[in-house]
Amino acid sequence: MNLHEYQGKELLKSYGVKIQEGIVAHSAEEAVAAAQKMKELYNSDWCVVKAQVHAGGRGKGGGVKLAKSPEQAGEIAENMIGMWLVTPQTKAEGKLVSKVLVAQDVFYPGASEPREFYISILTDRGMGGNVIVYSPDGGMDIEKVAEETPDRVFAEPIDPLLGLRPFQAQKVAFNLGLSGQAFKEMVDFVQKLYAAFVGSDASLFEINPCLKTSDDRIIAVDAKVTLDDNALFRHPGLAAQRDTKEEDPSDVEAQEYDLNYVKLDGNVGCMVNGAGLAMATMDLIKLSGGEPANFLDVGGTADAQRVENAMRFILKDPNVKAILINIFGGIVRCDRVAQGVVDAYKSIGDIPVPVIVRLQGTNADIAKQIIDESGLKVMGAVEFQEAADLVAEVLK
Repeated sequence: MNLHEYQGKELLKSYGVKIQEGIVAHSAEEAVAAAQKMKELYNSDWCVVKAQVHAGGRGKGGGVKLAKSPEQAGEIAENMIGMWLVTPQTKAEGKLVSKVLVAQDVFYPGASEPREFYISILTDRGMGGNVIVYSPDGGMDIEKVAEETPDRVFAEPIDPLLGLRPFQAQKVAFNLGLSGQAFKEMVDFVQKLYAAFVGSDASLFEINPCLKTSDDRIIAVDAKVTLDDNALFRHPGLAAQRDTKEEDPSDVEAQEYDLNYVKLDGNVGCMVNGAGLAMATMDLIKLSGGEPANFLDVGGTADAQRVENAMRFILKDPNVKAILINIFGGIVRCDRVAQGVVDAYKSIGDIPVPVIVRLQGTNADIAKQIIDESGLKVMGAVEFQEAADLVAEVLK
């Protein structure tokens, strides 16, 4: 689950991480009031107006703008709220902006020049633990830095049993070229950031930029936070912050029906039980000349109703030219799947695309009998390759 910037910052703040403060506004009037509040708190007319969408690269798309007065903040918010923001990380149509964050100006004059860093924490499956990835060259062009000067990007693996050790936080601060008070601030920042990452069961924290202010404070100017869905039951407060408007409507609906569904861009709908079999099925579809239109795992306890719901999801995609149902009945019974297919036909009516059904395992013989006696126009397959060949045939 992704959090908005303002939500991510509040999470970090609860762990003692210093952040760029801000107030969320849903209208131009609220933005003016928020900017006025920022002026009272920090004695500056300047503030930053940031679009709140689940996408990076907002600055490049016009989603982050500097305002030099509360009135200008209102004007910027009026133009920003309701716009479709297109960034390098959105689809072509972009994302609808429904709210903005009016944040304090942190680039104020001081004894030294401010500096922008990049810091992220993520799970490295290869090493079986978390890793801190960081660079002294933060900002909007961090991807370019990683591509052209990879030696400027550092990685600090964290032992899952020992956790983050003090010397590792010091190593991060040293490699970022800090000294004095800024060095101490960065060590504290990294330690608290890692505590927040572990404490919230996150899978990704990305702070870009992480700023050294002109008075040597270290603060999070941005916060991209992704939480592990499987651990949300431990964090009901965080789960309640989910913004379904930022997610694909089909994904949201699939979760309501307890379906493991991810929409893809292909032309063959897949209904499979088990993630491994689903991945293998998608591979075989590609080898047969098709492209998978979705990842859909009905799970090991699928009943007829869930199978019917799955069929409806697949048929909502206008790009689907064929459907492959590939079930291995270990826990799930094949006859239940077959009954779900029959019920879907009766409920939906005539299904306009060819349907290939491969059922193997528990009660497969009963399932075949249900399909055969239903009178449905489906193509049966026994072997995996046979099912793939039928997909290739119907696509031609």
